[in-house]
Amino acid sequence: MVEQLVIDGQRVAASDQGTFEVCDPSTGGPLATVAKATKADVDRAVTAAQNALESKAWGGAAPAERGRILLRIAQALRDRAEDLATLESRDNGKPLRQSRTDLQVAARYFEFFAGIADKIMGNTIPLGPGFLDYTIREPIGVSAQIIPWNYPIQIGARGVAPAPAAGCAVVLKPAEDAPMTALRLGEIALDCGLPPGVLNVLPGMGPEAGAALAGHPEINQLTFTG
Repeated sequence: MVEQLVIDGQRVAASDQGTFEVCDPSTGGPLATVAKATKADVDRAVTAAQNALESKAWGGAAPAERGRILLRIAQALRDRAEDLATLESRDNGKPLRQSRTDLQVAARYFEFFAGIADKIMGNTIPLGPGFLDYTIREPIGVSAQIIPWNYPIQIGARGVAPAPAAGCAVVLKPAEDAPMTALRLGEIALDCGLPPGVLNVLPGMGPEAGAALAGHPEINQLTFTG
């Protein structure tokens, strides 16, 4: 069974059907076969994210509703914490006790930013009688996030959670060494009601998927750890 990409609310194969193997560092043996994202897949994901921003389901969603979805994601991470922590340890080799902590931290990120979603406010600026001057904060757009192998779920959540809280959409590329919990996060988000295209997850290689994402002209913000 191949672990698929998450694009536009669907679990899909890479555009060229390419895959790569992920190993369990504790044994050196295989852990999973994962779809390997291409430049074409990056283009598909960015388009899906842009469409989500313009959709009624996401672009028109009330901030409080965005917060409720993030709270559901936080609870789902807690409900599946033991399984996800075990997967994290098998994927990147860290002790299980550390992975358990990482899962709790990831859930807290989603809780924290869920509470902020409906409190992102502009300002009114006094200019004197006859004038009305105010600012409105708007979503920056599509956020590209390239995360490292050593804290996939924790750093993934740290970047992903604030983006939808602010009304943005995300294309997430986990490190090819440890992509498994990022893929699960994408699946959990969909199960919790995050609309298609708001979170896309593209495991793949840096020179192809990573470079295409970092250099994509329709990306509005890029975060990178590595």
